[in-house]
Amino acid sequence: MSMNIVIRGGRVMDPASQLDSVTDLYISDGKIAALGEAPAGFVEELSLDASGLIVSPGFVDLCARVREPGNSAKGTIRSETQAAAAGGITSLCVPPDSNPINDSTAVTKLIMDKARQAGFAKILPIGALTKGLEGEQLANMQALAEAGCIALSNTRLPIRNSLTLMRCLEYAATFDLLVIFQSQDADLASAGVMHDGATATRLGLSGIPETAETIAVARDLLLVEQTGVRAHFGQLSTARAVQLIMDARAKGLRVTADVAVHHLLYTDTKLKGFDSLYHINPPLRSSIDRAGLREALLGGTLSAICSDHQPHDEAAKRAPLSATEPGISSLETLLPQALTLVEQGVLDMMQMIDKLASGPAKVLGIQAGRLALGDAADICVFDPKQEWLLSANQMHSTGKNTPLLKKTQTGKVRYTLVDGELVYQAH
Repeated sequence: MSMNIVIRGGRVMDPASQLDSVTDLYISDGKIAALGEAPAGFVEELSLDASGLIVSPGFVDLCARVREPGNSAKGTIRSETQAAAAGGITSLCVPPDSNPINDSTAVTKLIMDKARQAGFAKILPIGALTKGLEGEQLANMQALAEAGCIALSNTRLPIRNSLTLMRCLEYAATFDLLVIFQSQDADLASAGVMHDGATATRLGLSGIPETAETIAVARDLLLVEQTGVRAHFGQLSTARAVQLIMDARAKGLRVTADVAVHHLLYTDTKLKGFDSLYHINPPLRSSIDRAGLREALLGGTLSAICSDHQPHDEAAKRAPLSATEPGISSLETLLPQALTLVEQGVLDMMQMIDKLASGPAKVLGIQAGRLALGDAADICVFDPKQEWLLSANQMHSTGKNTPLLKKTQTGKVRYTLVDGELVYQAH
């Protein structure tokens, strides 16, 4: 049983109920017991001072690799959930491209058991849409869902046969399972390492054109419309793809979408110095794309901001740019990066919390990302103004592959609670 905890004097912000008030929050039996005044018979066992801090629902991350099972040199469930807790993230969705692939209930159960043992954050596994993510045979989606998979995806690996994809979506629609697309035309993207634009031309690097995303999104949306499946489009990078999502939603399709935080902040010009730490997939796009993504975020077409966390070992980023592996380690910097959007006037604080917590929870259809009485006490307490230096030896993630290393961040998580247990406390 968890302790009776009081979080005192914080600015409690809950987008789901539009609550914004300086008050006390009471936790009992791992759940939110009361706001304002202590519930009857409540005996305080731990008090957390939140004066001058923001108390928000724990963040829900729609895409984060933990590398386990498989490549434990890059990360483990323990190390990466610890990093998540340090970033205020209490639930994280893990794509199925582990080793072995999460296309069987045995792998799903292994991931969930390890997550429970680690205890730092809740892992929501995403099951494979096709066996081995090979894009040919349907995975046993219903069994994966029953074992605990929150959704199904083929990640960025192609399902080239549209009939196979249609059968996958029909199967998922029959059981009302959520399908997550990371839409990309594999042939158009195959040789590229960055956005196909003026910067790529100047650097002499192969580009990934905007159409690698838009053609794939268009095909996927047409099949979504045909099958009626619940669909989510993850980590969109182009303004035109977002417009396609907007049009689909206007037609009444059950479609949502998210964006990785780095696509809201950076553009392809960051690669001018051949900096492999900005090598990601989908790539950083043009300033026009970034503006389109920001507009769609504010307008509600993009429901969530995710970390798209991809931890790597040093060797993965130490090579000529085109030979490095794409991805940024970004769990521990998700909050300061999102706060940059507040500082720049893209979002206000309540909107930011919505995109990190309640928005992604709604996409998944889970009771999370809110501070309702009786809900699990998954809570993030943070100081939006505290400055701190990101250093490799203080990072919990095994992956130190972030361009923010040795740079001052603004916005620090002070406490993270999962099911009413204090899983992270800043020193």
